[in-house]
Amino acid sequence: MSFSSALILMLLQVGPNPSTGAIQGAPDELLNRPPRTTNEIAPPQPTDPLSIWLADCLDLVESDPARAHTKAQIERNQTSGAARVIANHCLGLAATKLNLWDDATAAFIAARDETPAEELRARARFGVMAGNAALANTLWADAYNILREARIDAKTAASGALQAAAALDMARALVEIDQPEEALIELDNATRLMPGDAEAWLLKATLLRRENKLPEAQTAIEKAAGLAPLDPQIGLEAGVIAVLDSRDDAARASWQSVIDTAPSSPHAKTASGYLKQLGPVTPAP
Repeated sequence: MSFSSALILMLLQVGPNPSTGAIQGAPDELLNRPPRTTNEIAPPQPTDPLSIWLADCLDLVESDPARAHTKAQIERNQTSGAARVIANHCLGLAATKLNLWDDATAAFIAARDETPAEELRARARFGVMAGNAALANTLWADAYNILREARIDAKTAASGALQAAAALDMARALVEIDQPEEALIELDNATRLMPGDAEAWLLKATLLRRENKLPEAQTAIEKAAGLAPLDPQIGLEAGVIAVLDSRDDAARASWQSVIDTAPSSPHAKTASGYLKQLGPVTPAP
């Protein structure tokens, strides 16, 4: 199996973002978002020893991440080439499951650095994963630098999806180091590269609203709602933008839609609280 074939198989099985939850200590909507996936292709059944090892390790990440972590460390220490890259990849995913963010970042960076220079998509993907792990570790400047390098690889590889993924996470880092205008530039890049990504438009709307750019925020949230009309987080944000723009009826409608479409969700509880704060509709004189 060639190095390239091994990497292609690996990247079909696992998307670029290892995070499975919100980052502790971070602001709300811009950071607390579900993990992204950019590849929904079902992986082929492994037939060679390297692919079989990878499939087994990835299964173990889900069932027993501590054991997968140990298994991947052993494999990494006794192999080279594609096998070592794949071992580091599995090690990073296991470390992510265990919230061992230093280990995860180091493993993904090692996988990136040991991937051949011509395998730019794989290098970019590992870079995005390393950057996301650094974000989870609240190492904002480190994350930004890792992600910037990943975006360079993604751009050279002409991968709009990976460029957008890097841009979204760069925006998260920039928000944390109090550079909102630079974060907006990255969100502009993400929405340009992936105009059909509702999450990117939601994050852009949220940051624009925080910067009191309400007309631009309204445009962005309308884009998000058009792409994902039933997303409760989009409904919540649409209501916040509306109420700040003195459009109370629109805010009520947005928050009520969240309650109607996702009644048992935490978003519905938040929407209910917002409605109580807003109070009843004032009767016309």
